[in-house]
Amino acid sequence: HPTILCPSSTVGEETALELLSVFSHTPQKSIILKCNVMLAITNVIICTSCLATHTKMAEDWLDLLFQTIQDTNDYRCGVSQQPVRATACDCLREMETCNPGLLSQKLEALYLLKQQETSVLHQSYCMLYTLGLKNAIRILANQKDVTDLEFKSILGGNEGFAWKTNQLGLTSLPINMMVQVPHLPPGLDCKELKSIMSSLLEESYLLTPISQSALLRDLVEVVAMVPGLSPTLFKSQLLRLFGTADVSLMHATLFMKETFTDSLFTGEDENFLLKRLVGTAQHPLLRIPEKLFYMECILHFPENRPISSCGEESLPVLVTPRLAASLHPTVFNDSATMLCRLNLLCLVHLEADEGEADKGIDYLFDHIMALLKIVDNDGSREVVVTSFRALFIFLMHFNGIEQLPEKLIEKLCDMYSRHSRLAPNLIGLADRIQEHLDDPVWSVKLLRGLQKCIMEMPPLQLTIHNLSWHLKVLGRVAKEGQITQKNTIYLLLNVLINSNLCERGNWQVGNAVLAVCRNLLEHPSIDQTFIELADLLQYISVHYDDTDIKDHARFYYTLLTNLSWEKLTGVLVKRIDGGRAKERSHSAIMAESEGIASNLTVHKINRHVLQLIKVHEKALQSSLESSESLETMEEARNWLEVYQGQFHTPGFGSEVILRYNLTHAKETDPLFDKVFTICLHFELRDSNYAKVNDIHVPCVFKDRKPPEVKVNLKPFQPYPTTLCVSAIFTTQDGRSWHSQLPDVSVSFPEIFLPLPLPPNTPCECKEQVFDSIWEAAASGNPDKSATSLFCFKTRDESLTALIETHFQGYLITDQPIERSWKVLFFLPPMCHVLLKITQAEDAVQVSIATDNWELLPFVNSYLQNITDHCSTTVNDS
Repeated sequence: HPTILCPSSTVGEETALELLSVFSHTPQKSIILKCNVMLAITNVIICTSCLATHTKMAEDWLDLLFQTIQDTNDYRCGVSQQPVRATACDCLREMETCNPGLLSQKLEALYLLKQQETSVLHQSYCMLYTLGLKNAIRILANQKDVTDLEFKSILGGNEGFAWKTNQLGLTSLPINMMVQVPHLPPGLDCKELKSIMSSLLEESYLLTPISQSALLRDLVEVVAMVPGLSPTLFKSQLLRLFGTADVSLMHATLFMKETFTDSLFTGEDENFLLKRLVGTAQHPLLRIPEKLFYMECILHFPENRPISSCGEESLPVLVTPRLAASLHPTVFNDSATMLCRLNLLCLVHLEADEGEADKGIDYLFDHIMALLKIVDNDGSREVVVTSFRALFIFLMHFNGIEQLPEKLIEKLCDMYSRHSRLAPNLIGLADRIQEHLDDPVWSVKLLRGLQKCIMEMPPLQLTIHNLSWHLKVLGRVAKEGQITQKNTIYLLLNVLINSNLCERGNWQVGNAVLAVCRNLLEHPSIDQTFIELADLLQYISVHYDDTDIKDHARFYYTLLTNLSWEKLTGVLVKRIDGGRAKERSHSAIMAESEGIASNLTVHKINRHVLQLIKVHEKALQSSLESSESLETMEEARNWLEVYQGQFHTPGFGSEVILRYNLTHAKETDPLFDKVFTICLHFELRDSNYAKVNDIHVPCVFKDRKPPEVKVNLKPFQPYPTTLCVSAIFTTQDGRSWHSQLPDVSVSFPEIFLPLPLPPNTPCECKEQVFDSIWEAAASGNPDKSATSLFCFKTRDESLTALIETHFQGYLITDQPIERSWKVLFFLPPMCHVLLKITQAEDAVQVSIATDNWELLPFVNSYLQNITDHCSTTVNDS
């Protein structure tokens, strides 16, 4: 994502200028910082297209880089600045790679710099010049009617940067025998170029192996594009390359051989190189990746006269059983090396003469049997996987031999009888063989043998653990139309009747049994097993102790007894949208329920269909109107004890009920104008509330009055919160849908409740409770109690309207003459916020007391919100 930080070339240019300023002010001693800043500037210029669009910043930066590399041998800046010059060469090489031909007019200058440089940086100059030379010749090769003068002007160019030659892509030349390579016209004078090439090759031994490899590849591409140059230029390098132990140089050598074939490599060279690869591939000091590399080089060795040219995997003619004898796999090899060797030796003996082939195949078969014996002796998971991969490779090449595959099936069935955990490996092997072979006979024989093995097992081996593996195998066997299934049904019915499996009601085992039954429903020979399968499904639907399993068995029984086989398979294989790949749905809990029918699937819709709208309730009526005589009040000596005693009743005052209208969203599809059996599910974003129960609504019609739903919140801490709401509902066509609703925010005042005292409690009693709670809070009892003060300015009439609008249902005392009010908010589960509102001469004072000091920020915000309008009115007057 190169444009995230710099989305445009303008921003990129500004960023590069800022970095250039940092670079210019960096001290000379900060070498590492200077190098990193240089790399950053280069990357910004390339990634933001500043280089491609020829911006002033890119031009200045190129000039600065070129000036930096002109200080050859550190005459001007000293040896300490060598890393800066090396980085400058790397930056120029990167810019030339991304904008091929940029340096095509500076080749003479680059060549002179390369010749002058005698330090370790000679390698960087050499790589930079070679890349520029290759791209310049490639540009000429794409032109028509190139003259000697144009060709020589490229080699002797010492002008500015070539900004308009970036038509080439970033890919290398498609050099192989099947693709036409662009080349210069014949007859050009190539003496100077040949001299340059010879000089580069003579100096190549001074470079590191990786740089040598890159240099050789560039030079090979140059020779391929210039008919006047002969591949024999590389002849002097072959002896050194044949003896190399470096992977990158060997790869360059093979690239050279694929490009020039017998124009450079004789038959003796080819034979020697192949023997060299065989010997190196088994060197004990090599790491595993290197061994695999050499094995791949042998397998895909570029021959001078290849027989196959279609790209398929085929063995080189020179790789004979005698040459590859030392590469036979053993059980002591690591997994990757052993599999690679096995694949190579299979190809060798597949194309060998009859006598040698038989011996080689017998050896490979013995090797496979040895691997299976290790697996039979409780080998590790890696050994099991490697063994089955080896078995797959062997069968892919020798499945046509009569006796060997049969012996393998016997061995595998014998192993499975003792190790049922191998079921997934055996199923996977059968599936892969069927995918890659036209004739699936071997897979069918293996599955038939496994079915017979399970049938003949003694009852003691049919434990719950082993039965799960056996059911997986039988489920796979049931998919094969060539295998009869009566024995499978008899076994399942026998196990269910003669064991306590139904009483235990294990859902996983029941699901596995139903998976087998589902595959049996699609079997072509279902007419022969109709009665037995019906008995099995009916027995499960009656006796199994899991409701879900019973329901599915009853459903399968209904399909079996009411539909023909053609319609039955049509229902079972029908997908959700009639042809696309299967989608995992909310109702697809069981594997066999996917794709049964559209109405059994919950479809997901990403946009909102329904929404909850808050019902604006009428202001609570003040309880000041109800009053009792003092005699009644005196019957209770302490109303605070009466009030607190109510909380000993479980669940008293612990819930807040919020009312909403369930309506359609603004823009919905006509399909959802009428929805039925809605289930609303609520998720909380915090842990301050108990889990909210699902709410069920019969229906919602767009043209009718929306139904009202009540959401019961049970706070642990009475703080504002947000509810994430989703709905599952059904449309008129019988399909079920899942949709998210807009989040529901619960504000702080929505949690307020009046003082929870019995109805018709006298006002004097409520005030007694208020005063008692106030005194306790003011004295710091309980410990979380706190008091505060809030002031605001307002008019008399505005204050009266404020009291009536926001505090009417929570008033404890109302003394408008004295301009004093007492307000109490109860917040479940047992928190109180008490307000004493008094109007002074210059402002309204709101004294606050609470038994939970953590509520004070919310109280302050609430009072600020409801008094903002009042304060504004005063200020405006």
